[in-house]
Parts: sequence; structure tokens; C-alpha cells
Amino acid sequence: MTRLVRPDAVLVQAVIAGSLSFAHLHDLAEAAGQDGWKAWAYPVSVDLLLVAAWHRLRSLRDAGEPSRSAWSWFAVALAASLGANVATAGLLDLRDVPDWLRILVAGWPALAFLGGTLLVHRPTPPSTPEPDPDPVPLPVVERVTEPGVQADDLPVLPAAVPAPTAPPALVAHAQKIAADHRARTGSDIDTETLRARLGVPSPMAEAIAAQLA
Repeated sequence: MTRLVRPDAVLVQAVIAGSLSFAHLHDLAEAAGQDGWKAWAYPVSVDLLLVAAWHRLRSLRDAGEPSRSAWSWFAVALAASLGANVATAGLLDLRDVPDWLRILVAGWPALAFLGGTLLVHRPTPPSTPEPDPDPVPLPVVERVTEPGVQADDLPVLPAAVPAPTAPPALVAHAQKIAADHRARTGSDIDTETLRARLGVPSPMAEAIAAQLA
């Protein structure tokens, strides 16, 4: 099936405008002393810098990065293109180009090379790392129950809490209290009596009593 190509008004306008701008840049470069192939290279250089600056501008804008440098080079290339269009509109005698314009035209290649190099070789902002597509599966712990007992009927045990550690000086004092109690009563001191004599919480008293046993 043959596909018909329909002309687009915007595309036609872009081609006409680009051709006229290209011709104006060529005429200005030729009038400034750049003859032959060099006069045709100037429009290509200006347009390439304009496209490179616009491409870099969009990349920085999409990444959320500052785009001041890209805007600067885009303005330089646009000024060169507009300046050539205005200069060749009859406001400038192309048969007697001023020296300052000859200097600008002669120095344009170095300026365009610098701008293109800075635009192309500027570091690209790092992208956000993608999540791991294959995460490591966690082991599944099965609850072992007796026959006839539902897993939901089993009590949930609290996490084990480490026993408190008694300072050596407190243990030594508890040993004296336990020896005195044994000498007076003839039996070992119980945990509750030891807790009351030491004035410590029950977990600490149980830890000390375990060390005295």
C-alpha cells in the first residue's frame, strides 16, 4: 500500500526559514573574507551549535538540573543567526565590511568549538537506580503443631529478654548477706528476702540469686 506524503505547513515554513538563514550566514561570511567552502561551513557551524544547545537544554530540564550554561550557548548561536539575517538586510554594506565584524567572523570557529565541546562533554546527571528485579526470598518458618491442634490456638510467646547483669560489687555484698542469713537461720536466703535486703528489682535479684546458688 502506497503511503501518500502530505505537505505540512509548519515543515515547509521551517525549510524556507532555514534556507534563508543559511544563505544569509553564507553571504555574511563570504563578505567578511571567508570565501569558497569556508563560507558554506559557517552556517553549518551556527546551526549545529544551536541544535546542540537546544538538545542539552531539554536533557537538563528533564533531569531537573540547572540549564544556565545551555541557555547561554543557545543565545550565542541564536544571536549569530539573527545577526547575519539583520546584517544582510541592507543595513550593512557587504562590499565594505567593518573590521570588528571581520574579527567576529574569523573568531567564530574557535567559539563554536568551545561551546560544542562544553555542551557535549558535560557530565550527565546520574539516573535513579532501578530496584533489584530478583530479590532474595526470605526463609519461611513453619509452626509445628501437635495433631488436632490448630496453629492459631497456640499461644504467642514474647521475645526472650536477656537477664540483667549484676555488678561484681553488688554480687559480693549479696554473698555477705546470704552468709549472714545462713548463719542466723541455718537455711539459704530466698530470692524475695534477698531482693528486700538489697533493694533491687526482682529480675536483678533473681540474677544474683542464680550466681549465689
